[in-house]
Amino acid sequence: MTVAAIEARGLTKQYDNGRGCRDVTIQVGKGEAFGFLGPNGAGKSTFVKMLVGLITPTSGTANLLGEPIGTLASKRLIGYLPELYRYQEWLSGEEVVRLHAKLCGVDRSVARHRIPQLLEEVGIGRRGSDRVKHYSKGMQQRLGLACALVGDPPIVFLDEPSSALDPIGRREVRRILERLKAQGKTIFLNSHLLEDVEALCDRMALLNNGQILRHGQVSEVLQTRTRWRFKVGGFTPFLLSWLNDTTGLAITLAEGAAASAGAASGLSACWLEAELEDEEQVGWINSLIVQQGMTLYEVTSVRERLEEWFMNAVSGLEHRGERG
Repeated sequence: MTVAAIEARGLTKQYDNGRGCRDVTIQVGKGEAFGFLGPNGAGKSTFVKMLVGLITPTSGTANLLGEPIGTLASKRLIGYLPELYRYQEWLSGEEVVRLHAKLCGVDRSVARHRIPQLLEEVGIGRRGSDRVKHYSKGMQQRLGLACALVGDPPIVFLDEPSSALDPIGRREVRRILERLKAQGKTIFLNSHLLEDVEALCDRMALLNNGQILRHGQVSEVLQTRTRWRFKVGGFTPFLLSWLNDTTGLAITLAEGAAASAGAASGLSACWLEAELEDEEQVGWINSLIVQQGMTLYEVTSVRERLEEWFMNAVSGLEHRGERG
């Protein structure tokens, strides 16, 4: 039986104010990149801190490659970049990473070779001898990434690894994570930068009010809802009403619907929009539009993006009053 890289069952952390995590159960396979999403205060960082052994769960269990969390054996398996970090300002960047290498038990000769490579890889190779007090916030975040990787861990936990970086820096960090994934590392990514999760992760989960709301393959999540747009010439309000009555579907005018169909036709055109289950329904609507004597200029699909999925899921909770 294959041992999961990360396995949590009913993991709970209860605070006096009621916030924390409640009954979180997930499994992350070896070599998988897993995205953990949620609004501020959802409990993402609390969950990661339990997994890396910084706080003790109120109840539930979790293992890292079969080792119970909080044990020395499990801590030797991980690299961790926290959301909030502070490094010794009087040390150079290279000295900070060397200290972390020593804490990780990295052989001195290995560290001597690995540290310059890591600093170069995270983009601060030329500043490795500078004191940390002269580093920008983005440089310190890069330094933290080097510290997380210096022990060559099989599991890497990253809490908002790109929050202090500009777009170029975020792209560079994403490439580093892609290389780690290609090497078979397991990556657990907490991030509000949804495009990073979409680009890197295999699976993801949405946490809200300390509980898992939705989870699944990122590719499947992006396909959960597909909007179709129909560019119709000679549009009349009657057509929209008739289509809705005939199909029983919610067909609407798309945002910014008015468009010119071209001088040759002399007709105005509008974009109609509907969420459809399959292409058979698309063909049905096409035929109904033509049946009414309208001109069908274009049909396009608009796949729901991860950010839309995230906002729709959270706003759905707020509508039901479930957000704490």
